[in-house]
Amino acid sequence: MKTIKRSIAFVLAMILTLAMSVTVFAEGEGAKKTFTITVNEAKAGHTYEAYQILKGDLSKSQTTLSNVDWGTGIKADKKTDLANDAKAYVEKLSGMNSSDIKAEAQKIASVLSTTVAGSVSVTQDNAKAEITGLEPGYYLIKDKDSSLKGDEAYTEYILNIVADTTITPKTDVPSVEKKVKDTNDTTGDTTEWQDSADYDIGDVVPFQLTATLPANVQSYKSYYLKFDDTLSQGLDFNEGTVTVKLGDKDVTEFFTTNYDAASKKLTFTCDNILAKGFEAKNGETIVVEYKATLNKNAVIGSKGNPNKVKLEFSNNPNNGGEGDKGETPEDTVIVFTYKVVINKVNEKNEALDGAEFTLYKKIKGEADKEIKAVISGDKNDVFTFSGLDDGDYVLKETKTPDGYNTANDIEFTIKADHSIESDAPELNSLSGDKVTGNITLKADKTEGSLSTPVQNLKGSVLPSTGGAGRVAIYVIGAILVVGGGIVLVTKKRVK
Repeated sequence: MKTIKRSIAFVLAMILTLAMSVTVFAEGEGAKKTFTITVNEAKAGHTYEAYQILKGDLSKSQTTLSNVDWGTGIKADKKTDLANDAKAYVEKLSGMNSSDIKAEAQKIASVLSTTVAGSVSVTQDNAKAEITGLEPGYYLIKDKDSSLKGDEAYTEYILNIVADTTITPKTDVPSVEKKVKDTNDTTGDTTEWQDSADYDIGDVVPFQLTATLPANVQSYKSYYLKFDDTLSQGLDFNEGTVTVKLGDKDVTEFFTTNYDAASKKLTFTCDNILAKGFEAKNGETIVVEYKATLNKNAVIGSKGNPNKVKLEFSNNPNNGGEGDKGETPEDTVIVFTYKVVINKVNEKNEALDGAEFTLYKKIKGEADKEIKAVISGDKNDVFTFSGLDDGDYVLKETKTPDGYNTANDIEFTIKADHSIESDAPELNSLSGDKVTGNITLKADKTEGSLSTPVQNLKGSVLPSTGGAGRVAIYVIGAILVVGGGIVLVTKKRVK
């Protein structure tokens, strides 16, 4: 009897070492035939199963289990894998420390039978779920095998004595978010990390990935973590720009970077973030930063260039973190870029061929950036400047159609508003403000375009050879000559 009492005390201590919150309620002196395990803070989507490991007779005080024998939850041919008999197994357990107990729980799980003493499926988070009708004994409580969705983690094994007991399962999963910074070249201002940005084609774009580790990551023997990042076709990863930090500690060397330029798949992988030198702790954050360049394949307009990230992670603390993996939902940011379309027209607003334009973007502290146009249309009368972000611009006519006056320089500002914090970032508005010049910028948010006609006026027209105008000039000239002669003769006669 003394041995049994010692064993019960040991198992209760074991529950504490497994970091499970357990309360045993005494119901008075009369022993019940069946008991209930209440799962506190149960997780939606989980099915909790109870396997009877040992059985016996519970005392009236519900503190002592006598006449101990193997329970129905152990395979008949596997009992000796644990001990020669049930009483010997209790003695074996009583000599184990907390680390041994955790390993023993995993060993028990490997010899479980198919007989489930009781179970409960949970449909709401943080609910109280009950496993009822349990006979006195020791039970292993675990998630049903292969019952979880990909973004969940298995509950740590719980070994507990039944006497109307409340347990709190210990399970958690990591989360991830992706951010981007936005820079206005004209003002030189750069934002904090946010969910969208706009850039010129050719600009270098900074990205940040942040993984928040589960609250029980240290319950794992080994913990696998992979950032699975997907760039759009409009972005090229810049090799040599990666840094990874755990708080202030640089852990870049622990991660392997892989990039497939064709699929735009970019991964950062660590086989064990608990390894010596890394030693991640519960709830800490791991931050990856890298840069990419917006290329000529960038999508113009409100569809933008989406970039996504998800985490692949160990999700079963009961096997030491080996094998089973989960995935978080994806998080998305979007990089936008725009275009300006110039329609060259004459004084009648008809298409006019023969002009050339160059667009200059004002850069704070630097020489203005020169942007060449793509010329389209049946004639060279439509000029498209693609891959622009917000900022101040100057449009110059660098070649004028023959017979026309050169248009004055035109200054304007591109303004865009896009999501700062959003699970589904979007382009909210696009506009163009004229500073100088006779233009009206028409915005199309979907196409990401600002378009305007630019007019050329004809120069002064000289009269043609042999025309009436020329004859008139000759007549007037003759009159002036004759008149001059008369004046000269008159003056001489007077003298």
